[in-house]
Amino acid sequence: MEKIIDSNLIEKLVNKGQIPTKGEVLQILERAKVLKGIGLEDTALLMRAGSAGICLDDIYKAAGEVKRKSFGRRIVLFAPLYLTSDCINNCLYCGFRKDNIEAERNSLSVEDAVREASFLEGIGFNRLLLVAGESPKSSSIDKIVEIVRAIYDNTGIRIIHVNAAPMPVDKLKLLKSSGVGVFQVFQETYHEKTYAKMHTTGPKSNYQKRLSALDMAMEAGFDDVGVGALLGLYDWQYEVLALIAHARHLFDKFGAWPHTISVPRLQPTVGSPLTSAPYPVSDEEFKLIVALYRLAVPTAGVVVTTREPASLRDELLPIGVSQISAGSRTDPGGYSQDGERFDASQFQTSDHRSLEEMVEYIASTGHLPSLCTSCYRVGRTGKDFTETVSHEEMERYCLPNALLTLKEFVIDHANGSAAICNEVIEKNVASIPDEKLKKATVAKLKEIDAGKRDLYF
Repeated sequence: MEKIIDSNLIEKLVNKGQIPTKGEVLQILERAKVLKGIGLEDTALLMRAGSAGICLDDIYKAAGEVKRKSFGRRIVLFAPLYLTSDCINNCLYCGFRKDNIEAERNSLSVEDAVREASFLEGIGFNRLLLVAGESPKSSSIDKIVEIVRAIYDNTGIRIIHVNAAPMPVDKLKLLKSSGVGVFQVFQETYHEKTYAKMHTTGPKSNYQKRLSALDMAMEAGFDDVGVGALLGLYDWQYEVLALIAHARHLFDKFGAWPHTISVPRLQPTVGSPLTSAPYPVSDEEFKLIVALYRLAVPTAGVVVTTREPASLRDELLPIGVSQISAGSRTDPGGYSQDGERFDASQFQTSDHRSLEEMVEYIASTGHLPSLCTSCYRVGRTGKDFTETVSHEEMERYCLPNALLTLKEFVIDHANGSAAICNEVIEKNVASIPDEKLKKATVAKLKEIDAGKRDLYF
């Protein structure tokens, strides 16, 4: 079997006590700024330096610079849509685990899912992440595909990503053919002994099968895949290095970094035997983790969700985050109901700001809120996406496309945020260096004013 993670090397790097000098740290950061990624040893040195408080501001500043070189100042917004709380696995940290007798179970029909998607479209979202537990009845591949196609056919949602269980190649090809953009499988923990302890029964208990799931997805035709480790289950330093090793394996084998790196931290959930994180991750450590992911895998969308409190998410915008969720519900069917139902949720969310509140806040910081979906629809995916970003050419697309979707949002959905969004649009149009592109952007903005929608470069 192909070896994806060298656990001995990662343990050695975690336990190696050398703390780099300031000069060594600055040299690594300069290498990171060329957008080719940095290796495990360099990442481990930055990790030790940051943990010791050495050059921490330099690390954050470099991560922010790498993000701006990669994508400009745009921050992509999306919403998760949970399809079911039925699951045949027993993951100790999850509210949907099979043996959780306190959980209120709910599974969406195709019509339910379309209704939820329509609600999200109605407040301004263009992209959704469908989240499916592992249940042959409630989240089979056939049902997921039916839901994806129904949402595309009956709403204006422009791109759908899927977070689901590992699948054989033929099922992945079917999923891809339905129009799914990114396929996500989170390893949860890369530490094999901890993995066995946390996943007691069910198909998910197979560590190697889950680890190889994204290889299979890319072999099946998915250009874009997403990785993630649930922070708090094991030593975060091990998890970070292992995830980066996984990302580099995919890059070496397929020529593309993972499209997204999600950074979830363990949160309370009803009915979990874990009353606290076995390996707590502090806010300062979390910020360092985000920066390390950005520096090591520069072309990835680094994703921080509403698991985290508003104040921390705000602090992360300048240091590498490029995608965030807003107004999220983790209880299936929750968007069309009032009040969060904790006994029906996978976990408790912390940042409850709406999409418009997030758009307004992002705009107020000098960043650019983006609801763009163009890359998936014009073929800027996989290897091409990686190369475009690493050659510092992606902002040419990110900037005007973000402006076009923000203009749509202002006209169709904004209330209190309209004034600041219009200021941001005007300022950023003026900043487009290519006069031809600037004129084309202005022309498309006028078309949107006249009623056209879904314009992009």
